[in-house]
Amino acid sequence: AAVGALVVLNVLAPTTLTCKKVNMNFASVAVFRKIRPPDFGCMVRITACISPYNNFSRSISTSKLLYKQEDVFKDLEKEFVKFRQKVKDVLPGSNWTPFHVTPGLPPERADIVIVGGGVMGWSIAYWLKKKEMIRDAVRVVVVERDPSYSRASTVLSVGGIRQQFSMPENIQMSLFGCSFLRNINEHLGVVSEEPVDIQYNPCGYLFVANESGATILEENYRIQKEEGAKVVLLTPTKLKEKFPWVNTDGVALASYGLENEGWFDPWSLLNAFRRKALSMGVYHCFGEVTGFKYSTREMVTSDGEPVVFKRIHHVNVQMPDSKEYQPVECALVVNAAGAWSGKVAEMAGIGTGLPNSVDAVKLPVEPRKRFVYVFHSPDGPGLDCPLLIDYTGVYFRREGLAGNYIAGLSPTEEEEPSISNLEVDYNFFHEKIWPDLASRVPTFENLKVKSAWAGYYDYNTFDQNAIIGPHPLVSNMYFATGFSGHGLQHSPATGRAVAELILDTCFKTIDLSAFSFGRLCYGEKALERNIV
Repeated sequence: AAVGALVVLNVLAPTTLTCKKVNMNFASVAVFRKIRPPDFGCMVRITACISPYNNFSRSISTSKLLYKQEDVFKDLEKEFVKFRQKVKDVLPGSNWTPFHVTPGLPPERADIVIVGGGVMGWSIAYWLKKKEMIRDAVRVVVVERDPSYSRASTVLSVGGIRQQFSMPENIQMSLFGCSFLRNINEHLGVVSEEPVDIQYNPCGYLFVANESGATILEENYRIQKEEGAKVVLLTPTKLKEKFPWVNTDGVALASYGLENEGWFDPWSLLNAFRRKALSMGVYHCFGEVTGFKYSTREMVTSDGEPVVFKRIHHVNVQMPDSKEYQPVECALVVNAAGAWSGKVAEMAGIGTGLPNSVDAVKLPVEPRKRFVYVFHSPDGPGLDCPLLIDYTGVYFRREGLAGNYIAGLSPTEEEEPSISNLEVDYNFFHEKIWPDLASRVPTFENLKVKSAWAGYYDYNTFDQNAIIGPHPLVSNMYFATGFSGHGLQHSPATGRAVAELILDTCFKTIDLSAFSFGRLCYGEKALERNIV
């Protein structure tokens, strides 16, 4: 590799290599994966071009190997399988083998390692494979530490999707997300497999505002209409006409989504992304990322201040219930670890630099526990019930049929529960949620809590908005985290956006530059008014 040029190597003969220089506007480092099978010389494949400078341009270019030789390691594994079978035939009834094989190990090399196997990680993996020009041109590995998904934020969410945001970028992501969900089998259907059914309920969102919040609701409405969202404002009289079961006391204005809003089954969407990505050649590994091996390079600014650039070379993956770990050599890492992405960033040295430097800026994402309660009310709202969000912060929606509903409320900073476990505080419902529910919907005075669960938000303490894109100093770590409760509905658009950044070096569809890590360095918040 040479500074200022990308060196492309092609194999012409077992011992002959030729170089072609392509002029670039930034310093580049070419990263190679080498395979040396016996008697076939050296086959070299370019897997990444990384720039440490402010353009943060990225590309992963793949070249066809002129030799169509089968992967020697796959052939070797086949021979091992045959040998083990011969051992079993010689020693019937014995499980002895001279080779210890740990199931589920990730491959030793990959182009891209995605940390986090929730809906965000699998969406990114799907879009990366969808955008690749040649089958298996990009080797993608998804690492998930929870095989049961019992603590995963995706499956523990309420599963809503709405266009009623205040930032144009969030509105656009929701509009694309709803279109994606409505045509999900065109995207995530797998041949010879059952069609995807995410149980989508297009019943809309209903935001209710008091006098102090009416002006903000009107401003949000204008932005939503400009972005193409189908939303209508309702006066208290119109609100009562449309939803007679609503008590309009204290209501100054309401906003109701006419289409492209509702809720769906989160697990079905996660499983659909996962199934499709696996069918496209994505590697899956259950394990926990425990660290990175990276190199550093120090440069000096025009002001004489040192700046340290880093590049990750290996991801260490520890296997479940074991001390064994597998280092995965890679060209690029995507941090989609959700509520725990802040800890993953720290493993790469992010936020550990000198005070008042870019290297000292942490990824401000931490887990916040949220409760969801299931209750039964025999005389509650019917099938036309939307997901209602009161100005007190309390929300509820219908859950299936037969008078069942779910409800929740984000606590204040002082009331934040412990994140050490996922136990539910039922007193929180009786003291904080039920009074406001019964005030807004009088029939909810008669209800019974049937069950509840808790899950984690990937809470961005800086501005409660997403962080998408590369880190300015760790040149090959990308982020897709910090959504603070709306990551599930934005996973289709975010996966596509991250794939564009990696493979196209820029956003091609929705410009999400407002969510870059750079805003953290400059202290510029991307404020979203409609955080639930």
